[in-house]
Amino acid sequence: MKNYLKPFLEAAVRAIGVEDVPEIALEIPRQAEHGDLSANVAMTLAKTLKKNPRQVAQDIVAALRLDATLVPKVEIAGAGFINVTFSPMFYAVQVAELLKQGQNIGRLEIGKGVKANVEYVSANPTGLLHVGHGRNAAIGDTIANILVWNGYDVTREYYFNNAGNQMNNLGKSVHKRYLELLNPSANPFPTAEEDDSLYRGEYIREIAAALQKQHGEALAEPTEKTLTLCRKTAEQWCFETIGKTMERMNIRHDEFFNEDSLYTDGKVKATVEDLRSRGVVYEKDGATWLALSKMGLTDDRVIIKSSGEPTYRLPDIAYHYDKLHNRKFDLVVDIFGADHIATIPDVMAAVATLGEDKSKVRVVIHQFVTLTKDGEAVKMSKRTGRAYTLDDLIEELGADVTRFFFVMRGVSTHLDFDLGLAEEQSEKNPVFYLQYAHARICSILRTAEERGVKVDAAADTALLVHSAEIELIKTLLRFPEVVAKAGETLEPQTIAEYLREAAAAFHKFYHECRILGEAEALMQARFALARTAQIVMKNGLTILGITAPEQM
Repeated sequence: MKNYLKPFLEAAVRAIGVEDVPEIALEIPRQAEHGDLSANVAMTLAKTLKKNPRQVAQDIVAALRLDATLVPKVEIAGAGFINVTFSPMFYAVQVAELLKQGQNIGRLEIGKGVKANVEYVSANPTGLLHVGHGRNAAIGDTIANILVWNGYDVTREYYFNNAGNQMNNLGKSVHKRYLELLNPSANPFPTAEEDDSLYRGEYIREIAAALQKQHGEALAEPTEKTLTLCRKTAEQWCFETIGKTMERMNIRHDEFFNEDSLYTDGKVKATVEDLRSRGVVYEKDGATWLALSKMGLTDDRVIIKSSGEPTYRLPDIAYHYDKLHNRKFDLVVDIFGADHIATIPDVMAAVATLGEDKSKVRVVIHQFVTLTKDGEAVKMSKRTGRAYTLDDLIEELGADVTRFFFVMRGVSTHLDFDLGLAEEQSEKNPVFYLQYAHARICSILRTAEERGVKVDAAADTALLVHSAEIELIKTLLRFPEVVAKAGETLEPQTIAEYLREAAAAFHKFYHECRILGEAEALMQARFALARTAQIVMKNGLTILGITAPEQM
């Protein structure tokens, strides 16, 4: 609807003497009697034209050249709102055009030719994924899907570090468990008070048991070779487990970028020298500092400690510079938890100082997740009796429910993940509500086929005049706009919220408008509408990474 009306409004604005036409915002009025779309462009132009907004609105309306059979009513309301009402014929034409797109409904070319990199999950291979990783994964992969549907050339990336002290601690933890398994009384696993650097998850015992089974007592001596074997085995186990978890959630990556390569390829060193040549790196107290105060920020930061160890800001700067300068991405999207928020301005300031356009980097910050049931926080899994891992959640709820619940709320809001609602095996569960709508449409089309009724792609959609039909058509026509908006805002919940509206509109149509048994022409028109709704529901669920079952 918006795409149809906007060119006419732009032409009318030019016709009244405005050469530089502003962006015309079109909104759906809250009250149905105010029409189908409302524009405030007259109020936007009033100051420039030095006229009363209502007079500007009258001039624009007088200059509008609309087909009265499609747009029978244009009114001016309030301070100068232009309210437009479309005819049933308009909706008939539009839904027929929509159906012609077939499975491509919602596929756009906004980002055609634009290389985008979306980085998400990025957990180091030191353990199992937790629910926070799950939200990051679902948000990141869904944003990648949204960008693909907007026509972007998308690379899905996983950034990790399998070097450094945390990995050494992982290997040491496995070896300590291995010794405990050999002789529990002689080699008890250290308490947190005795050694707080060790990893204590049950998975450490599992890895150690596999090593004991393969090597017997041959690894008892904590030599460098032994600890390296423990570390490498644990790293491989963790990565394989993370990969299986991602696969269960229908999440994939195209690239796995190792932070350590930034050092071995000399990119970190080159970044420091480049920043130094620009006068924003200096030495103080034996450490290397980044002069952020010269870049518009308040405090300078250490990027290399006096011990020679880099701080995490340094590889982050090198990594983003590499994506923009070397790998030539036009858009870089980072999915971070709220605990990363303090470092982002520093990294972006340094990237800009290195000569790159920091506006190409979009950072999506998601808030934390709390599992709840009956209004109370839940920490332990019923199935395992341990703190919830992402695998526990998938095992209890299924991948579709888990993934949907992670993206159905705004990323910037704290997520109360309601286990009670997620466990519901009915339409009370929001993801089942959407899947039931899709399955119901498939059932209608299947029943028609079983009765020998063939759906006519050239059905006369002008017969769709019932209020429930018009309401459903209006909702379906918004789908491409919603996909475009989600691509602009990088907010997956936009798709989830829209699908709830589409499902509700279809259920209303289904209850108020009989299909099978109606006169042939009307029956075919309603089949065409149901088929359009089925495609939209399936495509929306696909963008969310959720299955669209044909029967439930």
